[in-house]
Amino acid sequence: MTQITDKSEPQIAAWQWRQIVNGATDTAIITTDLQGRVTSWNTGASKILGWEPAEMLGQSLSRVFPEQDQEAQLRREIEDALSKGKGGGEEGWRLRKDGSRFWAVGELSPIRDKSDVVGFLKILRDRTAQRNAEEAIREERHALEVLNRAGSALAAETDLERLVQIVTDAGVALTGAEFGAFFYNVINNAGESYMLYTLSGAPIEAFSKFPMPRNTEVFAPTFLGQGIVRSEDITKDPRYGKNSPRKGMPEGHLPVRSYLAVSVISRTGEVLGGLFFGHARTGVFNERSERGLSGLAAEAAVAIDNVRLSQAMQREIEERKRAQEALVELNATLEGQVTERTEQLRKNEEALRQSQKMEAVGQLTGGVAHDFNNLLQIIMGNLDTLQRNLPSESGRLQRAARNAMTGAQRAATLTQRLLAFSRRQPLDPKPLDVNALVNGLSDMIHRTLGETIDVETVLGAGVWRVEADPAELEAAIINLAVNARDAMTNGGRLTIETSNAHIDEAYVASHTEVVAGQYVAIAVTDTGAGMDSKTVAQAFEPFFTTKAVGKGTGLGLSQVYGFVKQSGGHVKIYSEVGEGTTVKLYLPRLAAQAAGVEQAESTPNPEAGQEETILVLEDDDEVRAYSVETLRELGYRVIEAHDGPSALRLLERQPRVDLLFTDVVLPGGLTGAQVATQAKTLRPALKVLFTTGYARNAIIHHGRLDKGVQLIVKPFSFGDLAAKVRDVLDGASD
Repeated sequence: MTQITDKSEPQIAAWQWRQIVNGATDTAIITTDLQGRVTSWNTGASKILGWEPAEMLGQSLSRVFPEQDQEAQLRREIEDALSKGKGGGEEGWRLRKDGSRFWAVGELSPIRDKSDVVGFLKILRDRTAQRNAEEAIREERHALEVLNRAGSALAAETDLERLVQIVTDAGVALTGAEFGAFFYNVINNAGESYMLYTLSGAPIEAFSKFPMPRNTEVFAPTFLGQGIVRSEDITKDPRYGKNSPRKGMPEGHLPVRSYLAVSVISRTGEVLGGLFFGHARTGVFNERSERGLSGLAAEAAVAIDNVRLSQAMQREIEERKRAQEALVELNATLEGQVTERTEQLRKNEEALRQSQKMEAVGQLTGGVAHDFNNLLQIIMGNLDTLQRNLPSESGRLQRAARNAMTGAQRAATLTQRLLAFSRRQPLDPKPLDVNALVNGLSDMIHRTLGETIDVETVLGAGVWRVEADPAELEAAIINLAVNARDAMTNGGRLTIETSNAHIDEAYVASHTEVVAGQYVAIAVTDTGAGMDSKTVAQAFEPFFTTKAVGKGTGLGLSQVYGFVKQSGGHVKIYSEVGEGTTVKLYLPRLAAQAAGVEQAESTPNPEAGQEETILVLEDDDEVRAYSVETLRELGYRVIEAHDGPSALRLLERQPRVDLLFTDVVLPGGLTGAQVATQAKTLRPALKVLFTTGYARNAIIHHGRLDKGVQLIVKPFSFGDLAAKVRDVLDGASD
C-alpha cells in the first residue's frame, strides 16, 4: 500500500474498512496469503459460502471449488493473478459448506506492498438465480422454436405417417426425453381402423419384438383421454407392475424411469392416439415439459384431423372418378371385357385344377408313405418273428431272412428320406457312428456328383461316437459335396475322411469361440479351383456366393456352419487357388457311449408287469395282428380295436387299461390324437403311445413333436416296440 504523508488528507481507519467490506453482504470478499490460505473473510462470504471466519481463517481457499479439481483450480487462479494481474473471472460451479453447489463468478487479484505481492484478493458473487432465469428463458425459447418448427411442418404435411413422425421427434426435442413413441389409430382405404406407431431416439427393433401397449393402469389414462400422466420414477408409481404376465416392463425393454404421456384428442372428442416419452434417469420431466407437450399434442390433433379430412375427401373424389372412368370404359370396351373376363375365368379354372392336382399329389404322397410304411411294418415284423424263431441250424433260411430284413430296412430309409424332402425337420440329436453314416452316404454322393468325379471315403479306425442330428449331418456333407462338384467343372476327386481329433488350448487362444477337447473330424476335400483368402473369410456369410446369378443361393455353407455350431462343434476351411479346398467339420466326442452299446446288445427285451393291459388301436388288420402278437409275446394283456369309436367303447367297459397304443391316421372320423384326448378324459392316468408312417400335423407341429407326446415310427422292430412300450409305461404321467 502507498503510505499517505499528507496529514491534511482524510484517512479511513481499519475498523471503517472492515465495516465497509462486511457491508457488502451479497458479495464474498476474501483475502489470502501467497499460498492461497485465507487471511480475511467478510460477512458476504459467510452468507454465500456458509463457513464462518473462524472456520476458514488459515484454511486453503480451494475448499470452495468443485471436489474433482479443488487444488488445481486454485493454483491456476494464483498463477494467472501473478502473470496476468487477474485470475479466474469465468463463471462456474462452487461449493458451500453443506456440500451444495451454486453458480458463481469471481476473480482473484494480487495484493501488493510496493512492488511485492503479499497476498491475493478474491471477489465472488452468487449468479445462481440469474443463471436459472437465463436457463428458463433458453428453455422457453427452445420450446417455442420446436413448437414453431413443428407447427410449420405439420401445416404443410399431408402424409399421416410423416406427420406423426414429426410430432414424435418434436416431442423428444421438447421434453428432453431419451426416446419417445406415438401410438395412433389409422384408417386404411377400406375404412378399417388399426394401430401403428412411430419412434424417436430408438431403433425400430427396440419395440417391434414387444406387443402393442394395453389399457393397463399406466397406459389407460392416455388412451382414454384422461389427461397428462407424469411420473418421476414409473417403477415406483403405484399404478405400475399390476398386469400379468410380465408385471412391468418385459425383459429387454428400453430402460424407462422418468415417464411422460399425453393424449392426442380430435376436435370431435375422439382419442386419436397417445404420445409416450421416457428417460433412463429419474426426475427428468417437469411442469414445463407438460405445458410444451400439451401444446404439441393440440397441434398434432389439428394436423391429424386435417389430414384425415383431406384423405376422406380425396378417397371420395377418387372413388367418384374411378366410377366415372369405369362407366366410360365399360361402355367403350364392354365386348372386350366380356372376352377378357371369359378368358380369365378359364385361366382361373385351370389354376384351380392345377392347385387341386398338386393338393391331391401331396395327399397321395402322404397316403402312399403311410400305406407303404404299414406294408413295411408287416414285412419287417414278420421277418423279425422269423429271425427270432428260426432254428439255429437253418443257416440258409436265417441268411435269407437277414437279407430280406436288410432290403426292407433300406426301403424304410428311402421312405423316410422321401418324406424329409417335403418338410423341414427339427434338430434331433442322437448318438451317431460317423463312419457308418459316411459309408452309407457314399453311394448316394457318387450318384449325385456324376461319373466325372471320383468319390473316395477314408474311414479312420476307432473313430469316437458323436451326438448330432443324423439328417442334418447328412445334409451338411451333401451340401459340401455339391459345392465341391461345382468347383470341379472338368471333373476331379472328392475325398471324405473321418478321424479323431484334439483341439488344444493353443488353437483355442486364436479361436475364442472354440472349446478345447476331443472331437471327431469329417474332412471333405476336392481338387477344384480353390479359393483365395478373401473368399475363405466370407464363405460362411449368409447369401455370399461366388456362383453366377441364378446358380446358387449362398446359403449352403452358412447352413453347414449353423448346424455345426448348434451341435457344439467347429468348422474350418483350408483352400488355395488352383489347389482345391478342404472343409473340416469338428463334432464333440460323445463320452461314455461305447460301453452302453455293448450292454444293450445283450440286454433281453423288457417284458410286461403283472396284469398290465394295452389297448391296440390300428385300422390295418395285419399291422394290428403283428402288434397284438408281439405285445402278447412280451406278456401283456392285449385288447384291440380297428377305429376310434370302438376303442372308446372298450375303454368304458374294461376294468383296467394301462396304455393306449394307437395309430395317428385312422378311419371313422376320429384321429389317433382325438381318441387319445377323449381317452384321457375317461382315464386321466392312461399312458398313450402313438405310431405312424406319416404323421402330418396331428401330433407334430412346426417340425417338432407336441410336448409330452410319445411316438414310435413305422416300421418298428420287436425290440423297438418292447423297449418303447416299457419306457412309456415306466415313465411319469403326462
